[in-house]
Amino acid sequence: MDMNKIKCLFLIAMAGFPFSVFATDQNSLKKAFVVERIAPMKIIRTGEGSYFADFGKDAFGTLELNYKSTKPETLVVSLGEKLVNGKIDQKPGGSIRFAEVNLQVSPSQTVYTLKLTADKRNTSGAAVLLPDSFGLIMPFRYVEIRNASRPIASGDLKQKAYFYHFDESQSEFTSSDTTLNQVWNLCKYSIKATSFAGLYIDGDRERIPYEADAYINQLGHYSTDREYDMARNTIVHFMDHPTWPTEWLLHTALMMYQDYYYSGDISLLRKYYGQLRNKTLVDLAREDGLISTTSGKVTSDLMLKLGFSDTKQRLKDIVDWPPGQKDTGWKLVNPEGERDGYEMVAVNTVVNCFFYENMRIMAEFAGILSQSSDQAYFGQMAAKVKSAINQKLFDKQKGVFTDGEGSSHASLHANMMALAFGIVPDNRLKSVSDFVKSRGMACSVYGSQYLLEGLYRSGEGQYALDLMRATTNRSWWNMIRVGSTITMEAWDMKYKPNSDWNHAWGAAPANIIPRQLWGIQPKTPGFATVRIHPQMGDLQFSTVKTPTLLGPIKGEYRMVNSQITSYTIELPPKMTGDFILDDSSNRVITLNGKLIKTVGSVIRINSGINKLEIKLKTH
Repeated sequence: MDMNKIKCLFLIAMAGFPFSVFATDQNSLKKAFVVERIAPMKIIRTGEGSYFADFGKDAFGTLELNYKSTKPETLVVSLGEKLVNGKIDQKPGGSIRFAEVNLQVSPSQTVYTLKLTADKRNTSGAAVLLPDSFGLIMPFRYVEIRNASRPIASGDLKQKAYFYHFDESQSEFTSSDTTLNQVWNLCKYSIKATSFAGLYIDGDRERIPYEADAYINQLGHYSTDREYDMARNTIVHFMDHPTWPTEWLLHTALMMYQDYYYSGDISLLRKYYGQLRNKTLVDLAREDGLISTTSGKVTSDLMLKLGFSDTKQRLKDIVDWPPGQKDTGWKLVNPEGERDGYEMVAVNTVVNCFFYENMRIMAEFAGILSQSSDQAYFGQMAAKVKSAINQKLFDKQKGVFTDGEGSSHASLHANMMALAFGIVPDNRLKSVSDFVKSRGMACSVYGSQYLLEGLYRSGEGQYALDLMRATTNRSWWNMIRVGSTITMEAWDMKYKPNSDWNHAWGAAPANIIPRQLWGIQPKTPGFATVRIHPQMGDLQFSTVKTPTLLGPIKGEYRMVNSQITSYTIELPPKMTGDFILDDSSNRVITLNGKLIKTVGSVIRINSGINKLEIKLKTH
């Protein structure tokens, strides 16, 4: 344990905290929350009685101060996330945090915990409420203290930071690209730092669970720690606390699907199958399978079935966030917002891509639960929706998907979603993927999850890699460049003026790097069999460690030269795997020194160490 960190364990049984009974193992009930008391990386004296401290990373918590005064004094203590001209920015803009407290000290007390003022928006209403024992906390990295009559040293300050239990040793990633490595570290830490609420929340501004945010957070959590309970508790929360965007609601089945494949546990599915069926919006389907939230079928009765307590509320298609200036009044650099000019028509392509994926998932779920009639129904619906999207929402002349029925506009979003969910037929892959690549990062940090998934699914791994390590304003590197140590809500403040600097929905590479670049995903529930389909692009080497219920999977990749690459894959006991090559027809492949023949492009690997060498055939 780092000597600069003193960890205190809190039990899940803290009064009123919203945890469900769906713990994957009983030991999880003993690990709940951790407090890390973190010493500053540096502290400097900035003037008479004035000090500046940098704790290195933003974290949710408060300040502990060891201060022995000889007389009553008032210290002025400032906490903040952002600097300007080397000092804490007192007007950081948006939802970036700053706080100032007048701290009364006296000779009778030595240790002080800073008492912060509540932010009404994130401590009431739909916000996830923290246990009283936490006190009030906020995200901060920097501290300034003024009016001190005695010296303050590094050992006198602690960032009292709250986290859900997070085992950092469960995951690792390195590569030959230093920018990509920093992006990975940013995104991994973002998953840890935003875990303080015990449920997946959107960020500090609201501290409310939203399904789309939670899905990206869930995948990132699975990829960085062997932890499944937070996702399960968040899914349970959504059963009775859905949110208003159409596509957000359609993430519920996606979350349940990943829970099943990563944990191998069907208890959550059994309990909530009926409610999950409602949340797929299958009740909105017209004869051809496509759905619309403006058809008149979204009634108060439906809203009640979906779990809304306010049945007067209505769903609204969102596509991406934020929308353009005409919708928000914000003076954005991009007046179209993050939607790439999307035309919001009644039968929306993005919504229906999500609906297709919901139908596909429900067909599989029905089969698992031996609901044969449902399995047939959802299977037919999935096929019908996929066919209708390709027949009615595709511009054959341009070779791209339009934004919806009656629209002639084609956006990045309509096409990347079709790629991400496997809706695009093979004969259309090139035109669709070429269009997607022509648009760049014309989506939000949320949309990047599906953009990158679609690129890897269509074999465009090099372009996906280039996006993850880009250094433009619309990149993860820009988040690092501006000074944030947790992923931001938007690529830059100019793209979303009320953004915060602590939004895990911006941490897509935390899951994309192990799940897509390395291609490590469960083939069967609980990882009894793993599927590994790496797309390394021009990386010269890479290592990875990613957690599973059975133990970590470890990998090492090296590009020996232009004709030879090697992989070492270590699988834990009781796990087998399919290692997939994009093209094995002109390769000589050895596994642990023995020449092998592939089944198609699949190489069977077993628990233990698997050393693969892949050589280009010479003629």
